[in-house]
Amino acid sequence: MQVFQKKDINDLLNRTSPLKRTLHTWDLTFLGIGAIIGTGIFVLTGKGALTTGPSLAVSFLIAAICCGFAGLCYAEFASMAPVAGSAYTYSYISFGEIIAFIIGWDLILEYALGAATVSAGWSGYFVNLMNNFGIHIPKVLTAAAGTTPGVTTYFNLPAFLIILLITYILAKGINTTKRVNDTMVIIKLAVIILFIVCTIWFVKPQNWKPFTPYGLYSFHNGTAAGVIPAASIVFFSFIGFDSVSSSAEETINPSKTLPRGIMLSLGISTVLYIAMTLIMTGVVKYTVFAKFLDAPILAVLKATGQTWLSIIVSIGAILGMTTVILVQLYGQSRITYSMSRDGLFPKFFGEVDLQRQTPYKGTWFFGIITAVTAGFINLNILSELVNIGTLTAFILVSAGVLWMRHKHPEIHRGFRAPGVPFTPIIAIAFCLLLVAGLNWETWLRFVIWFAIGLVIYFNYSYKHSKLRN
Repeated sequence: MQVFQKKDINDLLNRTSPLKRTLHTWDLTFLGIGAIIGTGIFVLTGKGALTTGPSLAVSFLIAAICCGFAGLCYAEFASMAPVAGSAYTYSYISFGEIIAFIIGWDLILEYALGAATVSAGWSGYFVNLMNNFGIHIPKVLTAAAGTTPGVTTYFNLPAFLIILLITYILAKGINTTKRVNDTMVIIKLAVIILFIVCTIWFVKPQNWKPFTPYGLYSFHNGTAAGVIPAASIVFFSFIGFDSVSSSAEETINPSKTLPRGIMLSLGISTVLYIAMTLIMTGVVKYTVFAKFLDAPILAVLKATGQTWLSIIVSIGAILGMTTVILVQLYGQSRITYSMSRDGLFPKFFGEVDLQRQTPYKGTWFFGIITAVTAGFINLNILSELVNIGTLTAFILVSAGVLWMRHKHPEIHRGFRAPGVPFTPIIAIAFCLLLVAGLNWETWLRFVIWFAIGLVIYFNYSYKHSKLRN
């Protein structure tokens, strides 16, 4: 069938790119850390702890293992086909055009909606920081309508503005993006290490008992609770490391540097997540976080009497979430650039500004849409859509490694995932486990998004595909 036509990997490798190669291993590592460390530590730890108690560290480990195995598969593909597009391009090579389009449509959901969701958390920390300096933003402009029960709000102005600012940085070019991201990641890591050093002395082991109050999977107050549901929640924390592979055409020696960047960023982030989680649930009883859902770290600082750290931590949180938004919008612009180049999206999204060497128009188009979404839409009910979209991409990339090893063992791979076929199979199993922890409403919304994508594919993409024409 024509909809399953595949790209020839040799054609991809021989294609020249107008994008500028400037990223090294540590740039990619910082890009990955910039995408991973942010919302997970500064926002989701509270909700996760209430879902599973002190065993949240185990939930983070499960999510990290899932991402680790999937990361090995991404690393092999990135070394085999070092071109922009990430899972979209890998699916085009392995399974054909319609599957590639679906996963590209899926990644647009992951990156754009993910950035909008994180910007809402960014807004909360920013408003709190401004209050500390005596600057008060009108309440009606601090959240979208219906976000906080009993509180009248109309528009999330800080979230809207930060996305526009980041879009401007991305549109300036990859060198500007790299410098801004690297600087903010260094400051963010310094703040996290300072927090660990200042609070580890206040850990009370009795707060870790019982360690798993809700077991692996149970229902508490009518909602799923336990280690597995919490892992499904905090999986959001790791979303974005895959965007590192979107930078393939802007990376120096990508077949070697991409795998290193992916695995280093995952490893460093996992260690910090587990350390932070154990300290936070050790300093205060996990039930305390019910009063600090928007800023759980503040519960720890209040309990230790180190309120002087709150402003520093708020700055770290703001920078942390800024880099997450930056990397997600960066990955999103490169996905749509790749899809446009293949004819599956209008040419507008693939046009590269010769001076900036970046897909300038597409970057601004989706930046503005994401900003408006963050400003006007209550994202509390939509955030889990990001998780299911990402898990679907992980499953397809892992399956793609199995397929390519079987069908094209002769293709050169700068990095080979160890333990194949077990590594991709384990990655798929962990992804399915986390998908099982999501509620049925999330599945319904995902099916609706999927159906909209198919309408676009058969009415536009199928007719304009460059591979077919």
